Amino acid sequence: MDFALSDDQRALQQAAADFARVELSPHAAEWDAAAHFPVAVIRRAGEAGFLALYVDEAQGGLGLSRLEASLIFEQLAQGCVSTTAYLTIHNMATWMVARWGSEAVREAWMPALVSGQRLASYCLTEPGAGSDAASLRTRAVRDGDDYVLDGSKMFISGAGSTDALVVMARTGPPDSGAAGISAFLVPADAAGIHYGKNEDKMGWKSQPTRLVSFDGVRVPAGQRLGEEGEGFRLAMKGLDGGRLNIASCSLGAAQLALTLARDHLHQRRQFGRELAAFQALQFRFADMATELVSARLMVRHAAWRLDHDDPLASAHCAMAKRLATDIGFSVCNEALQLHGGYGYIKEYPLERLVRDTRVHQILEGTNEIMRVIVARRLFEPEALDNLI
Repeated sequence: MDFALSDDQRALQQAAADFARVELSPHAAEWDAAAHFPVAVIRRAGEAGFLALYVDEAQGGLGLSRLEASLIFEQLAQGCVSTTAYLTIHNMATWMVARWGSEAVREAWMPALVSGQRLASYCLTEPGAGSDAASLRTRAVRDGDDYVLDGSKMFISGAGSTDALVVMARTGPPDSGAAGISAFLVPADAAGIHYGKNEDKMGWKSQPTRLVSFDGVRVPAGQRLGEEGEGFRLAMKGLDGGRLNIASCSLGAAQLALTLARDHLHQRRQFGRELAAFQALQFRFADMATELVSARLMVRHAAWRLDHDDPLASAHCAMAKRLATDIGFSVCNEALQLHGGYGYIKEYPLERLVRDTRVHQILEGTNEIMRVIVARRLFEPEALDNLI
């Protein structure tokens, strides 16, 4: 068992760290304060290859493993958590188009999605279907060579500022559950699509979040992704990687918070000594670092499982997402506490890290749902024996 990264993987890390330092970090506070969606910078991320990390090279992507994508997202998140989180969503949607779109769809959309000339949103959650995604009610009714979409999606990242929507809609009867859901690639400016207000969120302010309504939206049948009735399975496959991606963002945020905490403990003096000299604070810092390393190892192990099509990969992705997002938020929160009053003001990035990482425990499946996924899988025969 070799935990060492290859020279190529370290080069990918460094390229992402350089991009974060130059393009993201200097502007993250400004984007947060102004709720600005930095489309120009996102397109430069596309030029660097960061918008199609695990899309096959034949489709214009970098063809990287999920482990390598995790390494990159962790570095990018140290520049701006919110913007990096959107990059992960675009990567997930673009991968789904590349993997399950028809040849015509791929030819029409992939070059622009890979480069960032067109941006994508992922539309699964509805006002009445969050954790219970299989109960979604958005309808797609076949009408000749088209489907007609009616319904709404909630909490859609990038909505109103993106060009493509990967939409999950019900093509089966109302009681058909997961088996009655299909996936579609829908142009974001199609007639009958309406966008709600940009939600005023606690964090993730550098990306818009809106409700999307579909009122008689006609979508050519050729823009269905996969077969009819396969949409829920496709959505869950996308989310396996999406959970690792958002877990990686939490790792990056926590790494930055830990670095800032270390520097502050050396710089700040009380009672004639550096804060770093107090054993109680040393112990807290050591625990933060230990928890971060444990989460990082679990994320990388889950990514390895996903790369190797392991039967338990989904459970490992859920475990990694739960652990890394809980620990990521905890480390950021502890780092803020170690900064005292300084951590609570916007001049320091700690309060932004806390706000941005809090939602990671909710999206891509709440951490309560992660526990449900893990428990259900591990109660299957022999699953627990093959856990490690």
